[in-house]
Amino acid sequence: MPSRKKLMSDRKVGVWLLGAFGGVATTTIVGLLALCKGLTGNQGLVSELPQFEKLGLLSWDQIVIGGHDIRDTTLFDEAMQLASISRAIDDSLVEQCRDELNAIDANIKPGVLFNVGPTIEKFAESSLRERSESPRESITRVQADLTAFAEQHGLEQVVVVNVTSTEPAVDAGQLPATWDELRKLLDAPETCPLAASSLYAIAALELGYPHINFTPSLGSAPEAICELAQRSDTCHMGHDGKTGETLLKSALAPMFANRNLEVMSWVGHNIFGNMDGKVLDDPSNKKSKVSSKDRLLHQIFGYSPQTLVSIEYVESLGDWKTAWDHIHFRGFLGTPMMMQFTWQGCDSLLAAPLVIDLVRLTERAHRNGDRGLLTFLASFFKSPLGVEEHNFVKQFELLEDWVENV
Repeated sequence: MPSRKKLMSDRKVGVWLLGAFGGVATTTIVGLLALCKGLTGNQGLVSELPQFEKLGLLSWDQIVIGGHDIRDTTLFDEAMQLASISRAIDDSLVEQCRDELNAIDANIKPGVLFNVGPTIEKFAESSLRERSESPRESITRVQADLTAFAEQHGLEQVVVVNVTSTEPAVDAGQLPATWDELRKLLDAPETCPLAASSLYAIAALELGYPHINFTPSLGSAPEAICELAQRSDTCHMGHDGKTGETLLKSALAPMFANRNLEVMSWVGHNIFGNMDGKVLDDPSNKKSKVSSKDRLLHQIFGYSPQTLVSIEYVESLGDWKTAWDHIHFRGFLGTPMMMQFTWQGCDSLLAAPLVIDLVRLTERAHRNGDRGLLTFLASFFKSPLGVEEHNFVKQFELLEDWVENV
């Protein structure tokens, strides 16, 4: 007798990208279309490693894409910018996905500007800047978009992923500790300290949709919003995707610790020229990012070497990011030594496959009954919520252990 449930191959799952016209989201979308069309390989995708093949993860043709953004543009135009200016994507690949990109544009709705700061606001379309909404009204509007998206496409689930620009820092320690207290602030725009990333998270979690924060912004980190996720019988994780320099730190620092080499100082200098670089050129936005990149060394070493992390905007680099690190360490007989490395990569192409991995693994976790923080995803984040371990190998073991249990 046929099952009343849809066959796995018939299921459709939505991926709702916050910051849908940004470099990371656009690259993610082009990547998913290219994978679906068989136009590219699976390089960079953790979820395509052999140990994940029996999990029953989403296939490329099961995914339907939508999102929010504050700018007035098109996915095709943004993808061609990555191809023609940054030389990050082959323009012939973008041309082969033109029709699908144009169709997805209809699923992208105006985003939220609440407390995002003047640097981000200036990129928004004028009608959005002129809109006046309370935090609760913004949440209600986002939820209406998500609900309509799910109904229109017959989706069984929607995974919401934040890949927006980095907001100014919010002091989570000053927020109410419970959801009942925090939600009272949503009707008071003059006193609510939350920014758009947290309003998006609340909108998704209240609907029972899983939420992933790939940015350094506050998002779902507050204790009260974590409580909301549990109440809504759903899951979430964040924050700040670990793609380049910090990934190397989390792999290299344990080497120094395990060889009993004393790291006296670790200096990192980052330059890049995309929209994220423009936003991080503002010190208030940069503060969130620098804090996220600089917190893992103490946990790994057990002491705090002198550190410096700088991030500078260099327009001509486009999406290409360069990180130069200088490590000064003390070896046997107290002799100082040094190590230097340069990391160069295309920022959006480092991030996009991880976004796809997180969508597939989060959807599978929710289907498995995992709720609250998905701490086994720690290896994907610079500052993983609920996880103190920053050693990349040990973080990845958390993921492999989860796979074995599933």
